[in-house]
Amino acid sequence: MILTVTMNPAYDMTYRVERFERGREHRVLSVEQRIGGKGINVSRVLNQLGKYSRATGFADHMFSATAELELPVDFVHALPWIRRTVVISESGDGTATSLWEPGARLNEPYAVDQLKVRVAGMLNDSGGMVVSGSLPGGVSDGIPAELARVALAAGVPTICDVDGRALELAAEVPGIVLMPNRDELERLTGSPAGSPEEVVAAVRPLIESGVRAVVATRGVEGLVAVTASGAWAAASPEPMAGNPTGAGDAAAAAVIAGLAAAAEPDWAALVADAVATSAAAVVIPVAGEIDRALRERLAPDIVVTEIKDES
Repeated sequence: MILTVTMNPAYDMTYRVERFERGREHRVLSVEQRIGGKGINVSRVLNQLGKYSRATGFADHMFSATAELELPVDFVHALPWIRRTVVISESGDGTATSLWEPGARLNEPYAVDQLKVRVAGMLNDSGGMVVSGSLPGGVSDGIPAELARVALAAGVPTICDVDGRALELAAEVPGIVLMPNRDELERLTGSPAGSPEEVVAAVRPLIESGVRAVVATRGVEGLVAVTASGAWAAASPEPMAGNPTGAGDAAAAAVIAGLAAAAEPDWAALVADAVATSAAAVVIPVAGEIDRALRERLAPDIVVTEIKDES
């Protein structure tokens, strides 16, 4: 079982329009609403990959009940309401515009302690854990790092896909795997991360301080993975047009699946799978879904390049 933690879930709203233009009325072609949040999207993709996953975190009773209809979940009911994320998807060229609500503040004084107990209780049955997404009000930036320390102490490989101060604190946890995008990585390291070589140079101090791996997601340019044993860049030969909202979550699902399957994974193969899975998510209008046939077709053609350390 792979455990995912989503502390600030959302109802994902997708509005499809022919073409979106500021300052004018639009006729919406279709509307979709589903439960969401980064960890929940990771669980969805894992289940599509044939990996059993359970989602936990914070929610309210209604959200939790809805989630139970689709996924194995075990939420702490501590949010007074659930935020919405709105994606405006243009059918003409697949361009997506996103609006994220900030989310509610916890209304249960012991909710964080309850979540820690719940996570600790599920680690014995877990082959991996992913903590991802933003934090609601009332949750300390250090909680993702605390959960990661507990999981790693239990021998459970752990990914943190968070931002800001939470990412800084997670980067101090020995053995952790980080999955920032370019902007998050540049804020974390204070160094440019445009090219694969710049990514390697930027994250090398993190690896030397004990981080197990940094898997930097780079949109249509693929991703770069850096570990103590080497660095690899992977990209799809066919950049996909569509909704990139869940692409990083799909990549995280592929990475944690690889880490759960082998104590010492083949990182070149792992990053190739992550890129294929991510690309297969972009072509789906809603986050948390992949085109499995496309993933299988792309996988053999993913270009993986080993990056030599010039230092």
